[in-house]
Amino acid sequence: MAASLTGRRLTRAELLSRRALGEQAAEAGFPLRALVGAHLAAARVHWPDTGSPESVLAAVEQAVDAFAEGYERAQRLAVRQETAARREFIDDLLYGRSDLGRLAERAERFGLRLSYEHAVAVAEGFVAYDEEDAVPRAVEQALLGRFGDRSVLLTTKAGRMVCIAPGDQGEMLTYFAKQAFAATDGGRVAVGRPQPGVGGVVQSYEEALNVLDLAERLDMGEPLLRAADLLVYPVLTRDRHAMTELVVGTLGPLEAARGGAQPLIETLTTYFDAGCVAAEAARRLSLSVRALTYRLERIHKLTGADPADPTHRYTLQTAVIGARLMGWPETSP
Repeated sequence: MAASLTGRRLTRAELLSRRALGEQAAEAGFPLRALVGAHLAAARVHWPDTGSPESVLAAVEQAVDAFAEGYERAQRLAVRQETAARREFIDDLLYGRSDLGRLAERAERFGLRLSYEHAVAVAEGFVAYDEEDAVPRAVEQALLGRFGDRSVLLTTKAGRMVCIAPGDQGEMLTYFAKQAFAATDGGRVAVGRPQPGVGGVVQSYEEALNVLDLAERLDMGEPLLRAADLLVYPVLTRDRHAMTELVVGTLGPLEAARGGAQPLIETLTTYFDAGCVAAEAARRLSLSVRALTYRLERIHKLTGADPADPTHRYTLQTAVIGARLMGWPETSP
């Protein structure tokens, strides 16, 4: 009130004390709106009988401004600390670092109970995303608007969006996939299998990443891929030596064809993808059915395996999948 009576500005010490009180109020969790109202109410109660109204209002304005500045500074610091803690937790969680018991305790702070099963979905678009970008924020808002806060965690990692949800809440991940596909203008989403415990999150996450890599190498067009539906591929690639022998032994003779093996491998890939329907495969390859039939006969002659024979077809299709996974024949096995 002394400042309001004399018209002087608040001293540096007085401003610092107001800022300190603002910081303490923020740390205690009091709402700023109520605190500003309390300041104005106190000014009204202690309004001096002498002194100009302008001086009183100027002093109140300085005091409230300093208080609000301290309050906001404390909030910004808290947000930075929370963001850093969240990022550290996510890194530890997805890479399987830190003590498992301690990690489980930290998870509860972010709404996850790691004693239960969790599944992880990973979405990638045509550009890399950060947590603060508009696309991840829009997806998160849609997810929270649909399901509320139901133990789901959405973040970004290595430019991709990552959604961690309870293993029995598959509809969450499906909805996340739809929203991510729309928000990224046609991105791709992979979903790992539900796995129990802290290590289960890492395992599900790595499964989703492996599926994205698999989809890239095999040029899969589906926007949503589930690890549970693609378990045959890890089996095929587990023994690389055996797969190499199958690929080279079965498809190696195609390298003797005019133009090399690649056009004939593409023909087989399209033929199998079309359900072994010659007319549909020819349409996809922009060939006549006669031209496609000639190519299939050429493959039969070179390899000794007939694509139309069920037994031979299985060997050929497995070898073609192996070739695509290995990048053969462009890359030597």
